[in-house]
Amino acid sequence: MHSRLGPDGPHTPPPAWATADALADAVQHAAGAVTAEIKPLTRTFRWGTQLDVRRITMTGELTEQAVAAYIAKYATKAAECVGTLDRRIQPLDDLAALPIRQHARRLIAECMRLGALDDLADLRLTHWAHMLGFRGHFSTKSRRYSTTLGALRAAREKHMKESEIATGRLPLFDEDTVLVIAHWEYAGQGLSAGEQLLAAAITGTQLPHRTRLEASHE
Repeated sequence: MHSRLGPDGPHTPPPAWATADALADAVQHAAGAVTAEIKPLTRTFRWGTQLDVRRITMTGELTEQAVAAYIAKYATKAAECVGTLDRRIQPLDDLAALPIRQHARRLIAECMRLGALDDLADLRLTHWAHMLGFRGHFSTKSRRYSTTLGALRAAREKHMKESEIATGRLPLFDEDTVLVIAHWEYAGQGLSAGEQLLAAAITGTQLPHRTRLEASHE
């Protein structure tokens, strides 16, 4: 509770009324009272009957490590885990010929049908049919109490640059950076007079006139 209900930030305690029992009652009440009307479909969405409200503790049955592991499990899942595609569906794609399961095919087909309705155009269901219509993030973040995806991306890029420099690889550059790679390498200086004499004796070739004169003077 300290991380979200502290009035002056994550390091301040929550107000006195924000007890664990009060929060549990609020969750149970909201699950039974909140509904969402979807007029184009003439449907009402509400929470189901399965509701499990438990306290998260450091040493109890439900620890914060267990919750983090549970969230990480589903955070790394994608729609292709249920047998759909890992790419967007193109207008020329034959839905019946796609290598997907029948259940996923029906869900995708329904997204395509609903996406064609004018009242649901803002949802872009056709564009995100390969994700079964879902196009958002699995979690929400607070700039005051948590971090942002931009900050996480920046930290990841910085770590990658530092790692690549440390291992001798080129770091990442901005898109408009022109990288010129050039270096000089010593190729050699040829044979000395003594080495030329030795090579001529081994191969039986005659030395150039200038080389013979230089050798005789030596």
